[in-house]
Amino acid sequence: MEETRNMTVREDREKKEKKEKKEKLTALLLCLFLGESGAHKFYQERWGMAVLYLLTFGLFGVGVFIDFWGLLYEAGGQKIGDIISNTLIYIALAVLGTLWVLPIVYLLYTAFRVQPSTGIIYQLFPSDLKLGFDNFVTLFKETQFFRWLMNTFLVAICSCALTTMFILMVSYAFSRMRFKLRKPLMNVLLVLGMFPGFMSMIAVYFILKAMGLTNSLFALILVYSGGAGLSYYICKGFFDTLPRSLEEAAILDGASQWTIFWRVTIPLAKPIIVYTVLTSFISPWCDFIFVNTIINDANKYTVALGLYRLINAENSSFSENFTVFCAGATIVGAIISALFLSMQKYYVEGVSSGAVK
Repeated sequence: MEETRNMTVREDREKKEKKEKKEKLTALLLCLFLGESGAHKFYQERWGMAVLYLLTFGLFGVGVFIDFWGLLYEAGGQKIGDIISNTLIYIALAVLGTLWVLPIVYLLYTAFRVQPSTGIIYQLFPSDLKLGFDNFVTLFKETQFFRWLMNTFLVAICSCALTTMFILMVSYAFSRMRFKLRKPLMNVLLVLGMFPGFMSMIAVYFILKAMGLTNSLFALILVYSGGAGLSYYICKGFFDTLPRSLEEAAILDGASQWTIFWRVTIPLAKPIIVYTVLTSFISPWCDFIFVNTIINDANKYTVALGLYRLINAENSSFSENFTVFCAGATIVGAIISALFLSMQKYYVEGVSSGAVK
């Protein structure tokens, strides 16, 4: 009982001391502002209004700092570091989030801006600002954007299907089958997959030219899906987590490896299949380098190359079609964003499952 009473007395004393310190800080803050207010005429006559405003905001900042420090003191000495670190983290995240959102906001704003011009303006909100859907109408009526969009869909869907099939088969073979040179072959493919694809761009172009496949969408499908097997590693990690007992039971029932792959493994691999489909679809959808190298016919442009030619055409300038270009970029980004958001659940599940060996 005596110890409990002593603890209660100690807590009351600490609360009283904190309250007194807070009152002293408040009194100090009031004295600073009252002193500044009394010296208003002195500063104005000798140093001007600029210094007066500087002193005002400076003292206000001091007051905010003192009040913030008082809150930290009330929170307790052990929690001060956590509060400061969390505050800095939130500030950094807010800054990064703003930097990430601003380009998207500017893209949407420019896509819907009809006046004062279709080019770049140097005022955020001009006096004759007008918003509307005219840029989207111009995009579909005066350009071949719909054809470019269909070409991109064709290439992306075909490449996605072939790439997904190749990756799943290669990953399953490395995960479930044991053969000579298996590990050396896995290491070689892993190292080759680290090199960016555009390093082989010139060689690929001359190979396609020798085969008479340049300037065709079929060539793009071959290029995008040809090296798909090099991206086997995450999918293989997912297959490694599947229990072998299911396959052993299927083997006892007389199933072949092909039957096990299609009827046992694939139905269980929905998350990694979604992940593979998304990554395989995004690459041809956003690619510009290979398309610019292989395709010269305007009727076979994809959206990346078509929008680039739109603002770099000989009979127009970058400034003339900039809002139309932003309208096209908005449509392209909205399609891929909708696809990603609709499959985000399985995408995250596939990445997290495939990353565990």
